[in-house]
Amino acid sequence: MSTTALYRDDFYLSTAEGTVTAVREDGAIELDQTCFYATSGGQPGDTGFLEREDGSRIQLGQTRHGESKDIILHMPLAGEMRPEVGERLVLHVDWPRRYRLMRMHTACHLLSVVCPFPITGAAVGEEESRVDFDMTETIDKDEVTARLMQLVSENHPVFLNWITDEELIANPDIVKSKNVRPPVGLGRVSLVCIGENSSVDSQPCGGTHVSETQEVGAIHIAKIEKKGKENRRFRIRFGTPADEA
Repeated sequence: MSTTALYRDDFYLSTAEGTVTAVREDGAIELDQTCFYATSGGQPGDTGFLEREDGSRIQLGQTRHGESKDIILHMPLAGEMRPEVGERLVLHVDWPRRYRLMRMHTACHLLSVVCPFPITGAAVGEEESRVDFDMTETIDKDEVTARLMQLVSENHPVFLNWITDEELIANPDIVKSKNVRPPVGLGRVSLVCIGENSSVDSQPCGGTHVSETQEVGAIHIAKIEKKGKENRRFRIRFGTPADEA
């Protein structure tokens, strides 16, 4: 059964209610709706807990998609109790972790503005993220850091615009990723836009992001690695370059 993904319309929603629609043999819990982000596009799924009516908690180790993108599975930690189908639960996302991932994911988008090359891979992490670009140019990491922090300090708005699957298919050039295409089949695709009237950036992405660039905070490029003749890996970390000393 499909799950309504509440986070798609509100990245800051950390608590909600949901009804259990299925409990699988491996313990995976399906709900009619959820504020838990499911692993996708290089961003890890949310963790947290499900609260039962008696106040007991079901701790979750991960959230992932099922057979399709409209199925979201909440995976309890080993030994956790199983709810009943039809049971009403209160969902609690681990907000500090989610917010760090939101800040990091937004930072990755800013990096794609500073380095306007095709993206060959990416992974968002709580402490460090990486973005791989199809590029041969040599670039100074301190220069990249300075340009990133300029975008952060300018405090551009970050917001979503929605387009149809057909609009995305008709405009393939808006996709920055070279190897991974945004998922279609849900009827609409979100464009993450940065700047007034998308003046800084606009690209398809289903991840979670902060609402203004200033929320990203201090970030820097810790390392740029050569991964093949035409591939460069940028490692983004929170803090300043001085923190690496």
